[in-house]
Amino acid sequence: MDKSGGDTDPKSAQDLTAVVQTLLQQMQDKFQTMSDQIIGRIDEMSTRIDDLEKNIADLMTQAGVEEGDSSEGEGAKPEEKETAAS
Repeated sequence: MDKSGGDTDPKSAQDLTAVVQTLLQQMQDKFQTMSDQIIGRIDEMSTRIDDLEKNIADLMTQAGVEEGDSSEGEGAKPEEKETAAS
């Protein structure tokens, strides 16, 4: 490019614009891919947590422990506290 600050070559400006657009598109594609992967992992984690909660509830039932009878009363859900209090 011309260092004197004068006219820039239109072809050079078009080339630069095309390169920048290509780089921005590539970045957008990579971010979209990463976003999709993160959302997929969050969904998988949610499913695994749900399964874990169900397994814990099943184990507590097998052990004869009611959910409202746990010694962690503060950690219970509000509706469980009301049930345990009645």
